[in-house]
Amino acid sequence: MTEATGSGTGRAQGTTRNSAVTGRAVNSSVVNSGVPYTVPQPPATIDAAIWPSIAAVPSSLKARVAGRAADAIFRAAVRSLPLAVRYPDGTVLGRAASGGAASGKAASGGAASGDAPAGTVYPVMTINRPEAFAARLGDGGLIGLGESFMAGDWDADDLTAVMEVFAARVGTLVPEPLQKLRGLYLPHQPRRERNTEKNTRSNISRHYDLSNELFASFLDSTMTYSSALFPERGDALRNVTWDGLATAQQAKIDRLLDKAGVKLGTRVLEIGTGWGELALRAAARGATVYSVTLSSEQQELARQRVAEAGYADAVTIELKDYRAVEGEYDAVVSVEMIEAVGFQYWATYFQTIERVLAPGGKVAIQAITIAHDRLMATRTSYTWVHKYIFPGGVIPSVRAIEEITEKQTGLRVRERLAMGEHYAQTLRLWEERFMARADEVGAMGFDAVFQRMWLFYLCYSRAGFETGYLDVQQIVLDHASTKSAAGKAAAGKKGAAA
Repeated sequence: MTEATGSGTGRAQGTTRNSAVTGRAVNSSVVNSGVPYTVPQPPATIDAAIWPSIAAVPSSLKARVAGRAADAIFRAAVRSLPLAVRYPDGTVLGRAASGGAASGKAASGGAASGDAPAGTVYPVMTINRPEAFAARLGDGGLIGLGESFMAGDWDADDLTAVMEVFAARVGTLVPEPLQKLRGLYLPHQPRRERNTEKNTRSNISRHYDLSNELFASFLDSTMTYSSALFPERGDALRNVTWDGLATAQQAKIDRLLDKAGVKLGTRVLEIGTGWGELALRAAARGATVYSVTLSSEQQELARQRVAEAGYADAVTIELKDYRAVEGEYDAVVSVEMIEAVGFQYWATYFQTIERVLAPGGKVAIQAITIAHDRLMATRTSYTWVHKYIFPGGVIPSVRAIEEITEKQTGLRVRERLAMGEHYAQTLRLWEERFMARADEVGAMGFDAVFQRMWLFYLCYSRAGFETGYLDVQQIVLDHASTKSAAGKAAAGKKGAAA
């Protein structure tokens, strides 16, 4: 993982790894009662060559002034939240300060202040270094919230539970007058990270080329890095286990292939290869697959898996931008790739699909989505996720997808399946698996700061799906003319019967 400066990967340099580097030195006060693992603590001195924004606390005049303001805003905001925010001097803020118990995982909604039932438990956020926390928050807003966790300025007994509280109220935490000024103060996405054909390869590489071994440490045997679709529903869904994840991933893929009409002889275009599981399952149906990716690591492993399965003649995997694809395909499938396109290029993405889709063909995509008002408020923002996880990414809304395809293409959305609650549980399983293998991740050279970063990413994302701030959809599209032609054919049959 590189920072925006391109300065490091989070891998330890050299061959000697002490406990701080591997992430196994822990503060006993942070042993987690809410989750089945211990959160690694960063070393006392963080390597500035790898983590320049984490190693030093912002100290400019702007950061100091903004830090004082951010501290006041944060303290005012959390006083009414279903949290226990603990400071080193013994101060406790949040609803827990007025009667609730401060441990365990509480529902993100909570009762109104003063209405909490006796014995209500609240997730705990422990501020270890108040001045550093406030300075980072003032200097970078939500970027600072993530960076301060990476640095160890604060911890949580259950990070997802804490992030759920914030995610459920993300639009109201900051007073409305200050929200209107955010565009003047907070950073915008750098032009160098816009997903032009020149930049996209670099953006994708910064995430997906980290290491196949890293992703294998927390993904299941299918190496599928997107939401699964479990057979369970309701309360049972919250208790799904690791043993069912691979099957649920294949179920998700099979549903997309079914909706795209993939069968013997189908010509399939896959935009975004992943590590090859969809291509394998399409080939097993007798389809021929042309898959494109911009990750050399993914391409290498996906090709290996395809060859080992005996489908090398049916599956072609190329390192190519989706905009450069030529040919004609009966089905186009794309799983959680649109988020990496950038909102400036969503029209290009769908126009490319329309251009290569054969008459009568179908499109099935899986996309993480966000409410349209939040998209419009944040689409040019530069966030912690952009800086550390997905440079150049923007999550679309369903409305944006429908409006773009209707106004700028001949494609039409025909069907949608929302499955955000399934993503929350997929992320829970990844989080538990990743933390259970912390020693292995450390041995790969990914230090404690990286592990805290990755944990924050997984919990931050899961909180979005748990609260409904994020959703994930399977969306089926086809040519607008397909429906009208079908309608004419049906009318003709009725007329003949009459």
